[in-house]
Amino acid sequence: MIYPIGDFRFPDAASRLYPQTAERPWVLEIGFGDGRFWPHSAATLDTPPNYLGVELSGVSLLKAHRRLKTAGLDNAILTKLPADVLLREVVPYGGLDRIVVNFPDPWPKAGHLEHRLLRVPFFQLAASRLKPGGALLLTTDHDEYFGFACQAARDSGAMSVELTEPPPAALETKYALKWRDLGLAAQHAHFTPTARPHVPHGDIHTYPEDPEHVPHAILTLPATFAPSNFDKQTAREGGWTVILLDLYASLRRDGWVVLAHVVEGELTQEVLIGITGREDGSHLVRLAKFGGPVITPGVKAAVGAVTDWLEESGGRVTHRGY
Repeated sequence: MIYPIGDFRFPDAASRLYPQTAERPWVLEIGFGDGRFWPHSAATLDTPPNYLGVELSGVSLLKAHRRLKTAGLDNAILTKLPADVLLREVVPYGGLDRIVVNFPDPWPKAGHLEHRLLRVPFFQLAASRLKPGGALLLTTDHDEYFGFACQAARDSGAMSVELTEPPPAALETKYALKWRDLGLAAQHAHFTPTARPHVPHGDIHTYPEDPEHVPHAILTLPATFAPSNFDKQTAREGGWTVILLDLYASLRRDGWVVLAHVVEGELTQEVLIGITGREDGSHLVRLAKFGGPVITPGVKAAVGAVTDWLEESGGRVTHRGY
């Protein structure tokens, strides 16, 4: 099953995601590629745990979904998200039994180390989301990154490091087979939490059912308002960047839709913000539900940016709800 970000809760629970198998252990695989690891791993177990997989490649997501479906693994959820966003916002404290990272991108070039997944903040986050007795498993062929990750785990103050042989299933992945054909060996580490740092969830919410809680504004536009005057514009503050990309005529009479690009750290969303005429002559500016957006400070700011543009165009704001 493939979940877009809007299908999750923040944080979520195994009992909601896997209602038929909630009592089973919960495993997260980060960067599952084309999905070869989990069918091999699950085949070695009498009862496959609940599986959550996160990947950035849409093509890999579809390949893995087909592979898991063919293997009959019906308690598996796949999603296309940055790993740290999923782990921080979706997974609850102490929710996971295991985190698996196979052959992560080593970002070997000078100046790119900040792009590596397995750094001190990630190990602290992972330790907070693992159950007592849980573990993070790393398999990689990149010796320098392996040493870097082991040292980062120690420096985090939250993980112990044990060097062991990689599990057989990790050696059946696409990259493992590629490196093996090149004569390269894989290294494996077993990281166990020694502390559970307090790593809070962020200010992210699902699209609310109550219209009053959807980010919105009400304003009166002047008779001289001309939507043709719209220009792409950018707003930045704190941890978010909002780019208003384009304005389109709405299918409804007397209305428009603004396409906004919202970037908050590793999380990027494209959202639609409607500008709709009301019976009393005012206009409602509101985040659209299309695409399953989640409510973040940046998304609220996007609604605010559209409202500010309308105000600069002569609109008079009577209510702000964001």
